[in-house]
Amino acid sequence: MSDQATRTVATPTAKKTPKSAAFDYQKYRPFAFAPSLPDRTWPSKTIEKSPIWASVDLRDGNQALIDPMTIEQKMRFFETLVDVGFKEIEIGFPSAAQVEFDFARKLIEENHVPNDVTLQVLVQAREHLIARTFESLKGAKRAVVHVYNSTSRVQREKVYGKDKAEIKEIAIVGAKLLKEYAAKYPETEWVFQYSPESFSQTETEYAVEVCDAVCEVWQPQNGQEVIFNLPATVEASMPNVFADQVEYFCRHLAMREHVIVSLHTHNDRGCAVAAAELGVLAGADRIEGTLLGNGERTGNMDIMVMAMNLFSQGIDPELDFSNMSEIVQVVSECNNLPLHPRHPYVGELVFTAFSGSHQDAIKKSLDYNEQHTDQTDNIWDVAYLPIDPAHIGRSYQDVVRINSQSGKGGVAYILQRNYGFNLPRWMQIDFSRVVQQQAETVARELQNDEILQTFENTYLRQGSFELLDYSVNNKGGQVYFNGQVQMNGDTITIDGTGNGPLSSFINGLAQHTGKSLHIINYAEHAINPQHNSGNGIDDDNNRDNKTNANAAAYIQLNVDGEVYSGIGTCSSTVSAMLKGALSAFAQALNTTAA
Repeated sequence: MSDQATRTVATPTAKKTPKSAAFDYQKYRPFAFAPSLPDRTWPSKTIEKSPIWASVDLRDGNQALIDPMTIEQKMRFFETLVDVGFKEIEIGFPSAAQVEFDFARKLIEENHVPNDVTLQVLVQAREHLIARTFESLKGAKRAVVHVYNSTSRVQREKVYGKDKAEIKEIAIVGAKLLKEYAAKYPETEWVFQYSPESFSQTETEYAVEVCDAVCEVWQPQNGQEVIFNLPATVEASMPNVFADQVEYFCRHLAMREHVIVSLHTHNDRGCAVAAAELGVLAGADRIEGTLLGNGERTGNMDIMVMAMNLFSQGIDPELDFSNMSEIVQVVSECNNLPLHPRHPYVGELVFTAFSGSHQDAIKKSLDYNEQHTDQTDNIWDVAYLPIDPAHIGRSYQDVVRINSQSGKGGVAYILQRNYGFNLPRWMQIDFSRVVQQQAETVARELQNDEILQTFENTYLRQGSFELLDYSVNNKGGQVYFNGQVQMNGDTITIDGTGNGPLSSFINGLAQHTGKSLHIINYAEHAINPQHNSGNGIDDDNNRDNKTNANAAAYIQLNVDGEVYSGIGTCSSTVSAMLKGALSAFAQALNTTAA
């Protein structure tokens, strides 16, 4: 009796005629193999440690490829799996093809298997295949022989035409054969693994019955290592239902304390990782899967994703993905499969924000952490970034990229991180409009050097406007400015008085041009020397008040009632602010002329 009623979240409605006869949902029925488990315990549990990982890339992943891997590709992949830290690796199906058999022999005979790594192979419950499988593993120090037969209702009735008793007998015979052939190779430490294939579509109580019968043959309570692997060969239910199946199995298996329970989920519903995670909560000890999720149909459970999920929660995954780019390259090249740019953790765009609000939040979070290092306890906590990209070998240049959807925060992040310009908010708003217009014009993403070029052209290179020379003197509490400025090919002299160099320059500029000029906002900062190359910074060795690092000054002017922003850079802070004012004024004149 199923407790499906407790899972219902919406009242069923009357059947409707499909809009298209070719898209007929009425041909399907609700999942029929959910066990009755009203007292399920897994929802209140948490994962506190890594499961045992077993890579099946070289077998399950390989058999799903259009062009299966060569021995050379398999060897490269195997070495990568060892480097990542896998201790159990399924290397193939030796009885199915000569290349599979030869690869197993190469690993063993040429001593490519580290002492702490266990090989695993798959075989159907047939004697001639089992005999060939043990032959392929001769001389191995330790190996898992994984035998299986399908137990699902659809396979029993429509594929094999056998009843439950006959299907169970196939499993028992296979178990006996493993025990018999293992005895012929006593130099190897053998681990027996059995899978009731299509466990997810098998009546759970029947799966327990079959595995209990296998236990009677293998006698794990007497020291034989045994793994029961529960495959969602076809993912046919929600992950919580699969978790119920796993918990039911673990509760009712007679020899549970003497065996390892393993899971092998597929991704037909797109929930393979979720099903595996909930299955661990439900009592499983071990997880089989592939890197990047390659496998039959929609793929296997992605071990990399599940391991990184643990990593992001402060749990040691016991696998090392710090060199993620190289790992992805090996997997993609050996499988001859592209990587989706949005693939979790490793896709080109997964740490990239185009949205303006996302960019702004990322920038502010990173700035806050830099300014409050004594308060963060070195714990990662950044908006929109679940992990620090640096932990898997990615740089911060991957985080923010600019297109027409981007906002002021993203543009400011690029200029600050790459070129040392820390734009105040009002300048961010001003420049983001310029960048957005450019992105809309070219209808594509803007590269960092294009953003810098636009920034320089907008503020730092104002055509024929240039501060040529000046002097500043203090007399009787007033500051007197005298200097020469080039405007549209003419050199003019500016004289002005104020309470500081900037105000005296602005006053003199207003008197000479007849414009109404008022300073609205002003900001300045030193630019780290590492950013001085290639960011449009000018130097002025004839000015006083030079700083050890170049300075950037940001000026916002009201010119005849309209607001304009400008930027100046120089080794002198005074020169930088004067150039910033001239930059804003030049924009006003150029805009009026246009």
